[in-house]
Amino acid sequence: MSYDKVTQASQTIIGTKQAVKAMRAGQVTKVFIALDADSWVTDPAILLAKEIGIPVHLVESKKELGKACGIQVGAAVVAVTAM
Repeated sequence: MSYDKVTQASQTIIGTKQAVKAMRAGQVTKVFIALDADSWVTDPAILLAKEIGIPVHLVESKKELGKACGIQVGAAVVAVTAM
């Protein structure tokens, strides 16, 4: 399950702006997108990831994605770094 991949990641970046910034810096290996998030929030990360060839994994819930990252709120976009 994708949530397990996020939980096991050594370093994650939470949020669209930070994920996009890290992708532009070449630090991201995977991006996780919550399907229940608003598209205006997730689209910038999805478009950039596809443009530069980073795999995009879709998950069902913002709440569960946030929980997998160890935070108390939902997360629409989470990037996993190579570091």
